[in-house]
Amino acid sequence: MAPRVALMLPGGGARGAYQVGAVRALWELAGGQSNPFPVMVGASAGAINAGVLASHAHEFGHGLQRLEHFWSQMACHHIYRTDWVSVLRSAGHWLGSMLLGRLGFPGPESLLDTEPLRQLLDRETRLDGIARAIESGALDALAVTASGYSSSRAVTFFQAASGWPGWSRGRRLGRQGTIQVDHLMASAALPLLFPAIQVGNEFYGDGGLRQTAPLSPAIHLGADRILVVTTRDEHPDPEPQVQTERPSTGEIAGHMLDIVFMDNLQADLDRLQRVNHTVSLIDPARRHLSDLRAIDTLVIRPSRDVRHIADEFMDRVPASVKVLLAGMGAWRKGTRLPSYLLFESEYCQSLMELGYQDAMDQRAGVERMFSG
Repeated sequence: MAPRVALMLPGGGARGAYQVGAVRALWELAGGQSNPFPVMVGASAGAINAGVLASHAHEFGHGLQRLEHFWSQMACHHIYRTDWVSVLRSAGHWLGSMLLGRLGFPGPESLLDTEPLRQLLDRETRLDGIARAIESGALDALAVTASGYSSSRAVTFFQAASGWPGWSRGRRLGRQGTIQVDHLMASAALPLLFPAIQVGNEFYGDGGLRQTAPLSPAIHLGADRILVVTTRDEHPDPEPQVQTERPSTGEIAGHMLDIVFMDNLQADLDRLQRVNHTVSLIDPARRHLSDLRAIDTLVIRPSRDVRHIADEFMDRVPASVKVLLAGMGAWRKGTRLPSYLLFESEYCQSLMELGYQDAMDQRAGVERMFSG
């Protein structure tokens, strides 16, 4: 039987453009015809990418072209308001909350207003195509994860054939339903930077916040193999040899996003490797007595530090956003936060080109993932 390969796209803000180039290469290496990913799983920007691809799973090449166009024409004002009035209003709201909070002055919802992103998704996505793709057999399931602020749980909203069971594991919940724009917005709501989104009775934020086992949705949805496209390289920064400065608020925010998007994923990959090793030690004749099963994974990750690519395009950011980031201490080369918020076409196209080449460089591993 053909393997059931899941495509997993974790978050990364503007870094999500990298995933589009990588998926283009993966599709070509898989034959460039039908959808090679029966299961698609995403969080944050990865949820938007997965949602667009899943809605065109029955015409995968066309859906990939739409996604490439989506990112190649990107600009910051398509994602969040960048006009001076909106930015200054946001800054004033934060200042007023600090000075007058005890007098009942309402606290700010977020640093940036993402109403433009909602309008873009409403206009450009065709999420009703997910049901058609499932009915045609081109897709088994789409899953997007968001973090509930009231329940403190990672909730994976998934759309699959009727009757597919959900799951509940500690603070992780799988809930079947019809994926809508609100689910994508909720999954992509970067903490503090973007406003929380209401789905049902609860407000949700970025899917990486509470997802301590990012691989679990794909496994619950029956994947035999998982292709993961991350947006951070795995080369740690060297330890400083001289005294460093105290980190700014913006630098801390960038580190926080790194943790949200990548650290839990790496820990889960390590855990899966240990499970696979345990399964290999069990007598093949007795493996059916255990719930454990071996699942192959392949990770596509940037071969370059994405921060350095962002440094090349920092002048493309609107002046109002530069002032805002500078006030947080995040507007200088080498900081992490701009690489998540730099939704500009030249930067996104560079990331797509890098993603394509990095996936092609793993041709042998990719072809092995799709083999019988």
